[in-house]
Amino acid sequence: MSENTVAKLAELVGTPTEKLLSQMADAGLSQKTAQDAVSESEKATLLAHLKKSHGGDGAVDPARVTMTRKTNTTLKVGGGRGGKTVNVEVRKKRTYVRRDEPVAGEPVAGEPGAGTPEAAAPMIEEVAAAPVVEPVVEPVVEPVVEKAPEPVAEVAPAPEPEPEPVVAAEPVAPAKPAAPKVPRTEIKMDDLDRLAAARRASRERREAEALESEQRRKKKAEDEVRAKAAAAAKAAANAQAAAAKPAAAPAAAPSPDSGRADRTRRLRPDAAPANNDRFAKKRGPGGGRNQRGKQDDRRRTGKKLKGGQAVAEMSQANQFQAPTAPIVREVTVSGPITPGEIAQQMAVKSGEVIKTLMKMGTMCTINQAIDEDTAELVIEEMGHVIKRVAENQIEEAIVSEVQYDQSKSATRAPVVTVMGHVDHGKTSLLDRIRKTRVTAGEAGGITQHIGAYHVDTPNGMVTFIDTPGHAAFTAMRARGAEVTDIVILVVAADDGVMPQTEEAVQHARAGNVPLVVAVNKMDKEQADPDRVKNELAQRNVIPEAWGGDTQFVHVSATTGEGVEQLLEAVLLQAELMELNAVAEGPATGTVVESRLDKGRGPVATVLVQQGTLRKGDVLLAGDQVGKVRALIDENGKQILEAGPSMPVEVLGLAGTPNAGDNFLVAESERKAREVAEFRRDRAKEQEQRRQQAAKLDQMFANMGADEVQVLNIVLKTDVRGTLEALNGQIEKLSTEEVKVNVISSGVGGITESDANLALSAGAIVVGFNVRADNASRKIIEREDMDLRYYSVIYDIIDDIKQAMSGMLSPELREEIVGIAEVRDVFNSPKFGQVAGCMVVEGTVYRQKRIRVLRDNIVVYEGELESLRRFKDDVQEVRNNMECGIAVKAYNDVKPGDKIEVFDTKEFARTL
Repeated sequence: MSENTVAKLAELVGTPTEKLLSQMADAGLSQKTAQDAVSESEKATLLAHLKKSHGGDGAVDPARVTMTRKTNTTLKVGGGRGGKTVNVEVRKKRTYVRRDEPVAGEPVAGEPGAGTPEAAAPMIEEVAAAPVVEPVVEPVVEPVVEKAPEPVAEVAPAPEPEPEPVVAAEPVAPAKPAAPKVPRTEIKMDDLDRLAAARRASRERREAEALESEQRRKKKAEDEVRAKAAAAAKAAANAQAAAAKPAAAPAAAPSPDSGRADRTRRLRPDAAPANNDRFAKKRGPGGGRNQRGKQDDRRRTGKKLKGGQAVAEMSQANQFQAPTAPIVREVTVSGPITPGEIAQQMAVKSGEVIKTLMKMGTMCTINQAIDEDTAELVIEEMGHVIKRVAENQIEEAIVSEVQYDQSKSATRAPVVTVMGHVDHGKTSLLDRIRKTRVTAGEAGGITQHIGAYHVDTPNGMVTFIDTPGHAAFTAMRARGAEVTDIVILVVAADDGVMPQTEEAVQHARAGNVPLVVAVNKMDKEQADPDRVKNELAQRNVIPEAWGGDTQFVHVSATTGEGVEQLLEAVLLQAELMELNAVAEGPATGTVVESRLDKGRGPVATVLVQQGTLRKGDVLLAGDQVGKVRALIDENGKQILEAGPSMPVEVLGLAGTPNAGDNFLVAESERKAREVAEFRRDRAKEQEQRRQQAAKLDQMFANMGADEVQVLNIVLKTDVRGTLEALNGQIEKLSTEEVKVNVISSGVGGITESDANLALSAGAIVVGFNVRADNASRKIIEREDMDLRYYSVIYDIIDDIKQAMSGMLSPELREEIVGIAEVRDVFNSPKFGQVAGCMVVEGTVYRQKRIRVLRDNIVVYEGELESLRRFKDDVQEVRNNMECGIAVKAYNDVKPGDKIEVFDTKEFARTL
């Protein structure tokens, strides 16, 4: 035999060469490449290593191997609702025994023929193969399921998981298929050549059986087609012969069954004799089909019937064609998905998906959502392919549709936000610039809404955004800084830097927006601009005069001083920034503010940043969508379009979007509505998760604590920005003892549903610049509910604080009202010990609680049982008067003790 190599040995045993080299390296052999030689001793060393790695000791094989197989099935006994379900458990047990002595005629290892399948086959013997059936049934039904013993040579045990491939030497070519099919994991042979030969013979035998089975199947199909064709040809020949006869057969004589035949004819007209006029047109003289009947057949089948050929073709066309390969489908997953949705995309039953999940250890119902990773495991387990899709794919697709040609960009007007502390003159300065009187209409003299205006100057247009300065409007100021190009920081020269001034600087720094400082109120005597510069310099806002990069302009909103210089500074800063935008294309921008107008419906103030917004466009703003019905500027005039840096009011949205939401013009209204619905669902899910987390946190926080008082509020405002600010401020008012819960909030007037919700929750109704309609007012008056109207934001905060203070538990304080000193102790048959006392301070009362002090240490706390003056019971004894005191349930009073009388009073608490 030629020299054996690693490659030949790997091909012989049916294992990759790389894996065989890895096994040989683990066994300590020196082979490194596929062309290295392998000796017989090295084969034996490798075999011993593999036996040891698979549980053997490497030297002695087990003489007996027992295999057990257990299967469970379910039977249903009896039909209908009274049937019983029987669980049947079948246990099969097989034992293989190794013979120590060879059978006569069996080659011994090392002799010729030792590697053939005939030599390897008798190495094992099956001792027992009878299945043992042990049914487990319901208590009422006890069936016994029996199964006959299976033949030893024909039935093989269920294959177990295969171990690492066993290396064998090159065998002699087998003469014929032999050796029963035995699990590889249970057979261990001393000679590798025998096992390799047995494997190859088994593989060849399986291939031959498969080929023979395929040939039998084809032959059977051909025989069926030929038989059907022959039968059809014979039937056609019989019909032609019957039609060629000259006359019909004579009528048969009447029989006793003629009455029954007549009834049959009446029930089945097609059973009538050939001379029936109604059917004679379709039947020939011999009862066969005539020319008209054949034409009907051709109309039904759509082809000409030509003997058995047509029948054979129809038979083949109607046969079921089984799929030749499994159908692999692509399942789209874009987030949590239910087993029902997975099954629908894979075209299988939902039970199959749930069964696969249970095998993986996950209990799930058909409508219970599973995460993307679990869905991927299930889909791959069932042989399909997963396609991950981003959850916001539709949203990204509609955003990506908006494209701009940057080569057509042009210079645009700057967007300037005016920020600063409350009452520093921001709106007054804008009034001077716009020549209007906005502050005259502001409640409380402060700005409580964010506003957007544009001003035409000799040097170009400037867009101004006015933000409130009150502490409650932090979010508004942050939102104004996000959409702006330049920030004008207004600081009063007589007041200096205040908390909201410092906050405005932080917002501008966070948005990387340049500052222009307007030192206002320079017309006042107390004006000190140098103080403003010093305080701002401490906050890293350095004036240009001091070597910094911030322009300082001295202005007066009252006299108009410095207003022109301020506009020039703003336009100079904008020229340095080189602000550009594309005017052609669909518009995109930001929602500055939104409100619900009683006559016009939802109104949104938007700032166009790119493109042009026109009347009739489909506008998608946040989670609201609608067609633009009208565009109105800040002066109340309708316009047809608005370009970049242009603030405008939009009418036509379905609802009020949140302030700060981005908007865009969509090409398709259907896609825009899908995106809006997706955003609403996402916001609802986030709100539900937030509420659930808040409930859990509240539950754990309240464990072991007293019950927390809750103040429920139904809040309605005129605009979205104010609603946002109020919600943030109200949430900050909650304490450990009293919580404030805004159960409902919205934009617009107070409706009947708001009143009913407040009634059911026991809440107060708060309206900011809105009023209740007639229906809600009737409910509020009838149920005597608490309804409050406000026009200044800090009035709401103050009143809510007072309401919360009233819900706080009162503070208890003790006050000492009298002290009596014990001079002597007497025994009384009725009260026990009675202390003779002198009141040394205050007044001793009969009904108040007392403490007994000994050496200024409290030894007892309780009540008086008796208070007498001489022989009379009295209710009180004043200072410097003698009395007798009996202490209830205490008989250890001694001379020198002091009896302290105290009172507990309640005091209201405030936040």
